Amino acid sequence: MTRAIEIVEVGPRDGLQNDPVLLDTPVKLEFIDRLIEAGVKRMEAASFVHPKLVPAMADSADVMAAVPRDRGVAYIGLALNERGMRRAIECACDEINFVMVASEGFGKRNQNATPMETADLLDRIAILAHDAGIPLSATISVAFGDPFDGEVDPAILGELARRAVAAGATEIALGDTIGVADPWDVRRRIETVREAAPQARLRMHFHNTRNTALANVFAAVEAGVDVIDASAGGIGGCPFAPRATGNVATEDVVYMLERAGFATGIDLDRMIETARWLEETALKHPIQSGLAKAGPFPPR
Repeated sequence: MTRAIEIVEVGPRDGLQNDPVLLDTPVKLEFIDRLIEAGVKRMEAASFVHPKLVPAMADSADVMAAVPRDRGVAYIGLALNERGMRRAIECACDEINFVMVASEGFGKRNQNATPMETADLLDRIAILAHDAGIPLSATISVAFGDPFDGEVDPAILGELARRAVAAGATEIALGDTIGVADPWDVRRRIETVREAAPQARLRMHFHNTRNTALANVFAAVEAGVDVIDASAGGIGGCPFAPRATGNVATEDVVYMLERAGFATGIDLDRMIETARWLEETALKHPIQSGLAKAGPFPPR
């Protein structure tokens, strides 16, 4: 049987949060609708952070109030603290993704917390999601390198993953927030997390800052990971990471995987159309997608 790889589309959240163009809510909803038409079944749609810090996410409650609920799509809301968790619950997110941090330099600037403080906070507030019956996942940010502190000890990933599972998170995402990972390190860190939290489902989140994201996706899939984050058009980047650039492009990932015989459930042509719509109509600036420029193969 063909092995399936689940693509978690992060464009409406991580893709838009650092873009210089602030999209109106109706345009965001059109973006989401286009992604659904392309076959996306799971996506980050909202981030419940202070609007002064991330203005692009200020309308997250309005977005969640208007997303279609009858099309088999799970909408993920991002939370960094208790207030964010409560707002995600109030807005009826289908999943809540809590962000832990692997290094103090970035953690202090992004969440005003150290790695262990983010773990302690998850211990305290995970019950809110559990009581609401909402699945909880945890993303470990700067899992491969910190823009301020430099190298990140892989051992911290194992400890944070263990703490997240103990708090009730069923999925752990390793985030290459600043795009510094290489394929060999990806495999090593996956092994570290599996040893610490063997029962957790793993998800990988790669940025293409240094043009290694597709190679890292390959390494993760070869290591047995079945869930990959990606952003239509390759848009995105972290507002708190210097010189941040975009995520790995969804259409580029889909092309690579399906060309190799994996199944993603994504309509490549529609995803390319969505990327081009972002570039030409919604954002009106160049995007990073290779497939949006070259098109699929064989030509059609």
